[in-house]
Amino acid sequence: MTYFLALKYLHLVLFAYWLGGDLGTFLASRQVTNAELSAQSRRTALRIMLACDMGPKLAMPLVLPTGLHMAAAAGALPLSTAALASVWGVGLCWFAWVLTIYRKEGSLLAARLTQFDLYFRIALIVSLLAWVASLIAAAPPPLWLVSKLLIFALLVTCGIGIRFNLRTFKPAFAQMMSDGASAQADAAMRLSLRRCLPWVWCIWAGLFIAAAFGLRLLG
Repeated sequence: MTYFLALKYLHLVLFAYWLGGDLGTFLASRQVTNAELSAQSRRTALRIMLACDMGPKLAMPLVLPTGLHMAAAAGALPLSTAALASVWGVGLCWFAWVLTIYRKEGSLLAARLTQFDLYFRIALIVSLLAWVASLIAAAPPPLWLVSKLLIFALLVTCGIGIRFNLRTFKPAFAQMMSDGASAQADAAMRLSLRRCLPWVWCIWAGLFIAAAFGLRLLG
């Protein structure tokens, strides 16, 4: 079962990068809107924030296949080898285009992949919910497994919520960099980040609860 331990190790590392990266993103965002800092310092803070945010963004695509693979190996989930290969294929492709969006920021390719990524996440949420419903109807899997799948769908939903609430952040930041700091731009950035907070807190709570289910502290 060496491969099972390797999957478990990778799953835990991904959890650490997801939660730690989220925390780093949150702390850096506070400096981006710090009016006492210069525009260049705030740009540096933004770069740090975006780099930290890659932890959660790259962890999410791999958390699902590692978790499903462990569940199948433990006999808690009836998944064939072909199904597992498909799950891994989707997860690795998701990882690849998220990394491409970051590295090709500002390009037409990144813009198109960003739009595709949004539609993919919506489809993933719907697919996960439908799959969980079918599993429960056929032969109810363990509570911890159902809970983790539903939590993952919730976390993806929270990510979409954050994305929509950040739509006004980028133009406000660009205005600050081109015209200099202003109360209007700062207020717009703060409001955008403030609207993201409930989604961020939901993600943190979801990660902690999912970890508890994973360790069988719950369910």
